[in-house]
Amino acid sequence: MQNLARRMRPRNIDEIIGQEHLVGDGKIIRRMVETGLLSSMILYGPPGIGKTSIASAIAGTANMAFRTFNATTDSKKRLQEIAEEAKFSGQLVLLLDEIHRLDKPKQDFLLPLLENGEIILIGATTENPYFSVVPAVRSRVQIFELKPLTTDDMKKAIKRALNDKENGFDFEVQLDDDALNFLASSTNGDVRSAYNSLELAVLSSDNHHVTLTDMENSLQRKAFTFDKDGDAHYDLLSALQKSIRGSDVNAALHYTARLIEGGDLQSLARRLTVIAYEDIGLANPDAAVHTVTAVTAAERLGFPEARIPLANIVVDLALSPKSNSAYASISEALNDLHSHGNLPIPSHLQDGHYSGAKKLGRAEGYKYPHNFPNHWVDQEYLPEKIKNADYFHSEDQGRYEAALGKRLNDIKEAKKQNKKNKK
Repeated sequence: MQNLARRMRPRNIDEIIGQEHLVGDGKIIRRMVETGLLSSMILYGPPGIGKTSIASAIAGTANMAFRTFNATTDSKKRLQEIAEEAKFSGQLVLLLDEIHRLDKPKQDFLLPLLENGEIILIGATTENPYFSVVPAVRSRVQIFELKPLTTDDMKKAIKRALNDKENGFDFEVQLDDDALNFLASSTNGDVRSAYNSLELAVLSSDNHHVTLTDMENSLQRKAFTFDKDGDAHYDLLSALQKSIRGSDVNAALHYTARLIEGGDLQSLARRLTVIAYEDIGLANPDAAVHTVTAVTAAERLGFPEARIPLANIVVDLALSPKSNSAYASISEALNDLHSHGNLPIPSHLQDGHYSGAKKLGRAEGYKYPHNFPNHWVDQEYLPEKIKNADYFHSEDQGRYEAALGKRLNDIKEAKKQNKKNKK
């Protein structure tokens, strides 16, 4: 008997969980299927989020034969057999798993089949195909990125398996709410992993009643960090940010470990990105670049490997110089906006490119800074009512912010000198 994950594989495009940007109403893959204008494609994203499911669903909806091929383990002979089948039985959908590992002999055999349209190729990979797939293949396909499934998507998939008496469980299963929440949030958007853990928990539980303890045993994890909507979860994220802000690298790693153990990659990635801009800020702008790179890599890898780039960036952020000057300055600007509303923009800053702008006095008197020494000229930019507002205060934390602070001070001194000269 097939396992639950295989039994629950979507048979048509309407059964796909998530990936609304590709298979939702009016989206590109759905349009391909509905119009019958299928073309070869590569789907890439983390494991277990629906690459094989989309391929089989496309074949099922289009009523076409569906075959699978693994670039690493299957032989060229197997590819030749699939090609013969396509030639005599008509067009078929071929899921080519790990397409980034396809060797040259297999590539050379496959390319003419893509050209003549006998095979609709759907390549699947966890690697970015723009870097990992050879140009000869890449130029003949469309490339689509699959997004990690949300906790709500995971719950939908789990409940579907519980309610599907034909392909899911043909007996009643009672899954406690805390066990459902734990399973949905701890498998990091990997439906295949969730189904495998659910099946093990169901078949090993008493009377098919799955408790939180049963699910912990099935996943071999404790659930102490998995209440994504509870206070404990937000306390962990708060503790992480405050530890990084306080430059305590050991505490930061401790709270990161607890969030990693909980499998909550999305919240962790989001909070680290916030920290990079809010707490490190202009003291070390490269930290923001490093953070985006690290969390992107983590999302591509998925757990457990995602812990490696996450650890790198947590250490980097914790030991980086800190500044919240930009964060404080935009907060002050927003406070003024809320106090004064949308004040009139000075006329010389308004758009002067449309017909009739000159008659309205738009853009008249504007001085183009690049035409002046040091690319700066003294003129008013703020609305009249708040023209003396002073939002940004450099903390001189690190060379970059110190340079910004010096530039700001130079401008202020130049303005003071101009006022003296006018008197």
